[in-house]
Amino acid sequence: MNTLVTVTHSGGVAVVTIDNPPVNALSPGVPEGILAAIGAIETDPSVVAAVVIGAGRTFIAGADIKELERAAHGDSAGPELHGLLQRIEDCPKPVVMAIHGTALGGGLEVAMAGHFRVASADAQMGQPEVNLGIIPGAEGTQRLPRLVGLAAAVEMCVSGKSIRATEALRLGLIDRIIEGDLLSGAIAFARDARIGLRTRERSDKLGWDASNAPIFDAGRELARKTRRNMVAPLAAIDALEAAATLPFEEGCRREREILRERLASDECRALIHAFFAERAVSRIADIPKDTPILPIRKAAIVGAGTMGAGIAMAFANAGIGVVLKDVDQAALERGMASIRKNYESSVAKGRFSRDIAEQRIASIHTETSYQGFEDADLIVEAAFENMELKKRIYAEIDGIAKPDCVLATNTSTLDIDEIASITSRPEMAVGLHFFSPANVMRLVEIVRGARTRKPVIATALALAKKLGKVGVVVGNCRGFVGNRMMLPYMREAQFLAEEGATPEQVDAALYDFGMAMGIFAVDDMGGLDVGWRVRQEYKHLDKPGVRAPLVLDKLYHMNRLGQKTGAGWYRYGGDRKPISDPEVEALIEKTAIEAGIPRRSIAAQEIVERCIYTLVNEGARILEEGYAQRAADIDVIYMTGYGFPAYRGGPMLYADTVGLKNVYARVREFHKHFGELWEPAPLLKRLAESGESFASHDNS
Repeated sequence: MNTLVTVTHSGGVAVVTIDNPPVNALSPGVPEGILAAIGAIETDPSVVAAVVIGAGRTFIAGADIKELERAAHGDSAGPELHGLLQRIEDCPKPVVMAIHGTALGGGLEVAMAGHFRVASADAQMGQPEVNLGIIPGAEGTQRLPRLVGLAAAVEMCVSGKSIRATEALRLGLIDRIIEGDLLSGAIAFARDARIGLRTRERSDKLGWDASNAPIFDAGRELARKTRRNMVAPLAAIDALEAAATLPFEEGCRREREILRERLASDECRALIHAFFAERAVSRIADIPKDTPILPIRKAAIVGAGTMGAGIAMAFANAGIGVVLKDVDQAALERGMASIRKNYESSVAKGRFSRDIAEQRIASIHTETSYQGFEDADLIVEAAFENMELKKRIYAEIDGIAKPDCVLATNTSTLDIDEIASITSRPEMAVGLHFFSPANVMRLVEIVRGARTRKPVIATALALAKKLGKVGVVVGNCRGFVGNRMMLPYMREAQFLAEEGATPEQVDAALYDFGMAMGIFAVDDMGGLDVGWRVRQEYKHLDKPGVRAPLVLDKLYHMNRLGQKTGAGWYRYGGDRKPISDPEVEALIEKTAIEAGIPRRSIAAQEIVERCIYTLVNEGARILEEGYAQRAADIDVIYMTGYGFPAYRGGPMLYADTVGLKNVYARVREFHKHFGELWEPAPLLKRLAESGESFASHDNS
C-alpha cells in the first residue's frame, strides 16, 4: 500500500480505499497500491472478503490521460494493468467493487475484474476510450461483453456514452444498487458473498457466430454514422469480435495489439490534444488563479432575436435570472415564442421535465424599457452587427447599470474598444461572443479590450464554465479569432466555385474531410444577410485591385438569404436539407465568365487544401500578433464553434500533423498562382524553415 491506497478493516472485511484526488485516476502509484492491498488481503487470515471503494466524489474515473499522452507520443509503453486485473480476479477471497460517481475506462475495467460490483443509485459507468481515439485496452473489450452481452458492449464502446446504475443492473454489469450508505451496504454484501464464475470464465452472453454477425454489422454501421471517418470505434468492434471468437487470453493479446496501433495513430494524438487543449484555455498568463470573480446572479439582455433568446436560455439553464429587452412587445413575443418552442422540444425528447422547462421560462422576464437593468450583475448587448446601434445601446446602459456591472457585447466582428469608448467605464466592458444557437453551442469567445480589467476576464471565464460552455480568451481584432479565420475560409470557397467547382462539390469535399457542415451550407444556415452587413461595416478597408468574391452580394440582392428565405446558395424544403440549385450554378458560371475567370474541373484535394490551409495561414498571423495565447486555443475555437473534426485536433494541430514544411510549400504555390491573399504568414514561414511546430509556439 501507499498514501494513494489504504486498507482498513470492518468485521472481517478489508476496505481498500483509493484516494487520488480529484477523480482517483489510475496514475502511477494507484495500480501498485491496489496490487499490494490485494496481496495483503490474500495472506491475512482475519480477512474473509474485500471492498474496493473510492474516496471523495467518485470511484475510479479512468486512466491518467497524461500517461496515455506519453504513450501516444512514444515516450512510454502506456499503462499496463494486466497483472493487477488477473491478481484481483484470482484472489481467493471475494472482492466487491463499490462504485459511486463514475467508473469510466480503466476504472470500469478494474471494477469488472472484481468478483462483484455494487453501486450507489446515481453512479455511472462507461467505456469512453473512443473519445480519445483508442479502445478499452485493459481487457475491457474482453470482460464487458461477458457481463452485458455483445450488443450492449458494442453500443457502449462505439458511443462512448455512460450508463446509469439502473441500466447497469439490468444488463448485469453490477450485482446490486445500494440504497443509503454505499460503504456500509458494500461491506454487508461482501460478508455474504461467495465466489462463483470469475468474469473471464463467463461465456453465456457471448453468443455464436450466426447470431453475432448482425450485431457486429449494426455496430460498424453505427460507428460510421455517429463517428464519421474515425477508426477507433471500428477497432473497438474488432476487439469485441475477438472476445466472441478467441479464448480469453488470446482475446486480450489481440486487444493489446489493437490498442498499440491506436495509440500510435494521428487520431489518438489529435483527440488527446483536444482533451488537454480544452482544459488549458482557462489558464491565462497574466491572470492569477486568485483573481477576484464578480458574482453573476442576474443578467439583462438587450435584443430578443435569435442570439438574445438563445443567450437568455443559456442563463436560465444555469439558474441565472434574466431580464430580456427589445424595442416592442411584438419582438419580445417572437423571442419568447422561440424560447418556449425550444424548451418544448427538449421536454418532448425527455431531456428534462415540463416543470423544469416552465421554471426556466418563468425565470426570463421581458421588458420594452430598461426596467430591471439597474441591479443586473451582467448586461449583454445582443443587437445585430452595426457599430452605431451597438454604441447607442452602450450609451444607454452606461447610465443605468450599477458600478460593478459587467458590460458585455455579443458582437461577432466589431471593435469592442470602440463600442466601450462611449461609456464612462470601458474597464468593465468585454466581448462575449456566443455562437448560434447560443443555448446549444459550447463556445464563447471572451474578447479582451485594451482596458478590460482582469477580474472582468476572470468573471467571464467563470461564467462560461457555469453555463457549461468553453470560454476562450482572445484579443480584439476584426472578427477576433474564429470569424477572422472564417472570412478567408468562406472567401476561398467562393473563389473555388467561381473557378469551376459547384457549391455542392466544395461542401462535399469539406464534409468528407470531417467538417460538420460544408461552408456554403453554413453560410445559408447563418444567413447571407449577416455576412452582407458585416461587409458593409468593413467595406472601406477593401483594397483596389485585390480579388473579392462576386456572387454573394448578388444572392443577397435577390433576397436569397439562406434557410430563412428558403433559398441561398441552395434551395430548401420543409426539412431544411440543402438542394442543389441550377439557378445558382448558372449565376456563378455567368458571373465568372463576365469577370474573365477561367473555369476548370477542381479536385477534392485542392478544395480541402485551399480551404483548410487558408485557415492555418490566418491562424498563424493571429498567433504571431498575439490575439490568441496559444495555437491550442485556436484549435479549441474551431473544434467547439466551427465544426472542425476533433479527431484532426483543430486546424493548427492538423497543420503540425501534415508537417509545416508541406503546408508552407502549398501556401507558397497558392501565393504564386492566386496572388497576395495567399502571402505566407511570417510565423508559418519561420516555423516551417526551422522544423518547428505550432504546438511549440505559446504566447504565455
